Amino acid sequence: MLKIHSEGMYVKDGALIPAADGPAAGLPAAAEAKKGTIAYGILQSHSVSGDPERLKIYFDAMASHDITYVGIIQTARASGMERFPLPYVLTNCHNSLCAVGGTINEDDHVFGLSAAKKYGGEFVPAHQAVIHSYMRERYAGGGKMIIGSDSHTRYGAYGTVAIGEGGPELARQLLRKTYDIAYPLVIAVYLTGTPRPGVGPQDVALTLIGETFPKGVVKNAVLEFIGPGVASLAMEYRNGIDVMTTETACLSSVWQTDETVRRALTSYGRGGDYKELSPADGAYYDKLIELDLSQVQPMIALPFHPSNAYTIADCKANLRDLLHQVDADTEKQLGVKGAPSLLNKIVDGAFRVDQGVIAGCSGGTYQNLMRAAELLKGRSTGSGAFWLSCYPGSMPVLQALTKNGAIADLMSAGASIRSCFCGPCFGAGDVPANGAFSIRHSTRNFPNREGSKPSDGQVSYVALMDARSIAATALNGGVLTAATELDCIPEDRPDEQYEFDDSSYRARVYYGVGKPDPGAPLILGPNITDWPEQIALPENLLLTVAAAIYDPVTTTDELIPSGETSSYRSNPVRLSEFTLSRKDPQYVPRAKAVKELELLRRAGSDREAVRNALDGHDAASTGLGTLVLALRPGDGSAREQAASCQRVLGGCANIAEDYATKRYRSNVVNWGMLPFILPELKQYGLQSGDRVYIPGIRALLQSDGEEIPATLLQNGKETAVTLRLPGLTREERDIILAGCLINYYA
Repeated sequence: MLKIHSEGMYVKDGALIPAADGPAAGLPAAAEAKKGTIAYGILQSHSVSGDPERLKIYFDAMASHDITYVGIIQTARASGMERFPLPYVLTNCHNSLCAVGGTINEDDHVFGLSAAKKYGGEFVPAHQAVIHSYMRERYAGGGKMIIGSDSHTRYGAYGTVAIGEGGPELARQLLRKTYDIAYPLVIAVYLTGTPRPGVGPQDVALTLIGETFPKGVVKNAVLEFIGPGVASLAMEYRNGIDVMTTETACLSSVWQTDETVRRALTSYGRGGDYKELSPADGAYYDKLIELDLSQVQPMIALPFHPSNAYTIADCKANLRDLLHQVDADTEKQLGVKGAPSLLNKIVDGAFRVDQGVIAGCSGGTYQNLMRAAELLKGRSTGSGAFWLSCYPGSMPVLQALTKNGAIADLMSAGASIRSCFCGPCFGAGDVPANGAFSIRHSTRNFPNREGSKPSDGQVSYVALMDARSIAATALNGGVLTAATELDCIPEDRPDEQYEFDDSSYRARVYYGVGKPDPGAPLILGPNITDWPEQIALPENLLLTVAAAIYDPVTTTDELIPSGETSSYRSNPVRLSEFTLSRKDPQYVPRAKAVKELELLRRAGSDREAVRNALDGHDAASTGLGTLVLALRPGDGSAREQAASCQRVLGGCANIAEDYATKRYRSNVVNWGMLPFILPELKQYGLQSGDRVYIPGIRALLQSDGEEIPATLLQNGKETAVTLRLPGLTREERDIILAGCLINYYA
């Protein structure tokens, strides 16, 4: 079904030729043949560096949603921006619900519209569209590049290389600075066969994620989808696979294009954005993944990661063992003891689910909701504990499903139809009961993504599944069921295309790209505040470990929770109060205590507490701060607050064995923190309260050094270590020296 070739591979005349056999086949050297990939052409055409191995990229368009655009615009304003220099789309699909008892979120929307008018942007009001649905419909096209402040910024199926990044990288584009990266690995995903009826895009995606993420096979690479199997997939089927590539930890993705793509873009009124893209015959890829679509089975990703993936058949066959493991992970990863056991959900040998959700950029597509409606038509989800919610990804999708009767079919079956909102994906909508199990066609099932609060004793669980199997489970009264188990399974047609009607957009969207009005007022609500001032990097650092996390991977949701924090994402200081609140509730008070001492040091205080904290080091040249220690931090969301909240609380560094994603490491750097690497981190046993003394850190960054001697201070014991800063560019060094990106540009 899926085979990973870790060595280089040529693709010629439909044959896969290992790199070692290339010369005998008359193929050019890899360095030349890699220019035949689709990705190479797009990346080089957008780079202004002149060096094909060191890219400096300008994007064609940008997109942000209402959890991120306020901070990005505030950062760019503080750095001197006067207008949006490229198309910038501001959607409102995350903070769509007003805070209870107030209008905090709606104030952000008012700010967004005023910014679009003042600086010349495109503003999509709340409940009109999910960010990625809108960008597919309005901006994706052949040979383009788009950057978005959301990790699932993926429009590869249209031939667009799209990248999800933290807010500072978007602020750089607004300041006409480039996106600077080394030329990435390009890895082919070679598709063959045709999916069986009942197997959907989420099943294909989970198969790919389950085999690649745990091994780090495609980390920070561009995935290029090619092969004869592409033609068997409808446009939205491709989108459903493509958007989930984020969970493999790849940098981006791109697909070969064909008439299916042309028809889709033409239906959007943008046929001119079609470009035929395919690899040159004999193109070279750094790795290649073979995936036979005909062999894919309905899948389920159990808590707490999309890579925790099994076929539904295997899950049912090994139910007790797998659910016992989830119980164990709940105690270990969430720190909750005595949570309701999932084993209690096994009734008469069957696993009973409490909730189904089909939503967002991955689930809420026309094709997915059509299959669910066809399965449920004339039937009932029942009046028991199980309930089903459906969130179309955009108003044009909702209009099409309304016109053809599919929405009525879903409602008649007992499904609840919601607005175009990302909420269930990050814990802000359809929160299950304590101990409940939710199956979702959405993007993630990280801890707390369903909205539970372990700190308050509430734990619920999310598993990822395809809409087809969710509908099949709904038909079975909540008993876990694969769509392929049904007698009558509606098929996905490669030519399936809905009638796109953008009248709802034309009625409500503000189209202001290229039309800035400098005299228009920028409307800031009381919860929209500027970033607090940050200082330049001191000569030396004495850092306290404010949190030590030894999980295999630490997600951005654990660093700064989603859900209940959304109302405060435009207020850096208030938001920082939630930092690591679900993972380590003592992090904030620890960090605040050290920050208070640092403020006293800067003020020249000679208090005993300051002297004790400095431990004999020079007060004039040694800064006090905190760090977060984690084995592999930063998997998941692109939102910069995972790093900026640490900085607001006096954070100066992360120490890790590795960083889960490029985007999180970039956020750490752009917020003036040091992204240290310490191999074999676990052997040192660092815990909260331990300290690390790093002399000469400013001098190191002023030079081009990548290693610095440091001292671990633990229970009166000193241990010499070498901290590494591999791959820091000159600009990244200068950003950290200045204290953050805002200081650097100011």
